[in-house]
Amino acid sequence: MEAEVITHEYGVYEAKTKLPAILKQVEQGERVTITNRGEPVADLVPAASRATQQTEKAVAAIKAMRTGRIDQRQFSAMRLRGRRG
Repeated sequence: MEAEVITHEYGVYEAKTKLPAILKQVEQGERVTITNRGEPVADLVPAASRATQQTEKAVAAIKAMRTGRIDQRQFSAMRLRGRRG
């Protein structure tokens, strides 16, 4: 089962004017495609080290849930926060 990846698409001009906000989206694990006249020219994806950190946190949360230290509601909240950063 693959994790859901949120993808956004921006034209070159819009990407240039919204770069800080776009980088925050990427930091939160989202994928961004930059287009030029509707044609994809670049993909911004989270750095591998950040993805590794997020994976390690998720694994730790799953292990904690299995040992009974957190309940499903807490896990769902953690998962949602992980998607937002």
